[in-house]
Amino acid sequence: MSESNAETLIGLVSQYGPSGSERGAVQWLVERMKSLGYDEAYIDEAGNAVGVMGKGAKQVILLGHIDTVPGEIAVHVDDGILYGRGSADAKGPLACFADAVAKVGKKNGWQFVVIGAVEEERNSEGARFVVEQYKPDFAIIGEPNHWDRMALGYKGSAWANVIVKREQTHTASGEETAAEIAVDLWLKIKTHVNSYNEDRKKIFDQLLLTLRGIDSDQDGFEQQATLKVGVRLPVEVSPEDWYARLNEIVKEEALIEPTGFAIPAWGCEKNTPLVRAFLTGIRSQGGEPRFVYKTGTADLNIVAPVWNCPAVVYGPGDSALDHTPNEHIELEEYAKAVEVLTATLKNLLEKHGASSI
Repeated sequence: MSESNAETLIGLVSQYGPSGSERGAVQWLVERMKSLGYDEAYIDEAGNAVGVMGKGAKQVILLGHIDTVPGEIAVHVDDGILYGRGSADAKGPLACFADAVAKVGKKNGWQFVVIGAVEEERNSEGARFVVEQYKPDFAIIGEPNHWDRMALGYKGSAWANVIVKREQTHTASGEETAAEIAVDLWLKIKTHVNSYNEDRKKIFDQLLLTLRGIDSDQDGFEQQATLKVGVRLPVEVSPEDWYARLNEIVKEEALIEPTGFAIPAWGCEKNTPLVRAFLTGIRSQGGEPRFVYKTGTADLNIVAPVWNCPAVVYGPGDSALDHTPNEHIELEEYAKAVEVLTATLKNLLEKHGASSI
């Protein structure tokens, strides 16, 4: 694929936009979608880039995220590979959405909505806004999983501070300090998680525990120690279940303080018209379709439970490069993904009686 055929991808990646500073990238994408022939392209109230193709009553939403993690990478193409922050995560998939919808064009009875959501790398403010604005018939979420794969599930997440407080004692007293108790509690939490995971061989079905930090302090009257505990959740364990488990483990020894936004895990149905259309689309480009379930969390987790429609996660790029200083995407893979998605959308709508305007 030549650079001239990757104008959307290269242009979008060239707009450095970490979470909280996406405005330039959003404005660029809006103008790009206008030039590609979208009926409407605008910035919504949350700051998302939105492009609309068609005016039908049935709707396909293609939701990608336009923000990146911090850390600017010089944008350049070397031997068919585009380097730059967001080239994989997830401006590559988002640009793919914009280009594929432009190639499909208007279809009777249908509407495509491409959304470049802000803040996904922090608290998903963009997705939390759009989830109440639309009720699509099909949803495609943009994340890098390679051109010939679909992701059908993402783990949930929950964060909490485990806070231990004790009266100040003399160091010669022999009594356990708040910090020592906190360490014991961490070991108990780990033991519980190891026991839960023992008979669950698939990582997607396991609890994935992380100690993100430990702090301790005292003011002369009271000691305090805080464990910053994170967990990636399987579908079977909701955030509420996890917090209940933590409270049972620590009992009266500590206080559990949930932090941030807890997100349940989500698994998509495999036998849907959308998945079948993707199978056909991938095979049309000579690929052998594969399914993956991811240990991270995506905007899928936020919108899929509310929209309750067939959904799938798709996009070019290698997720192993997410957030890395060597982030890049192969232009040939990008081109294949655009063709896959174009064929998928045409096949999906033809099966539902759509025709070109």
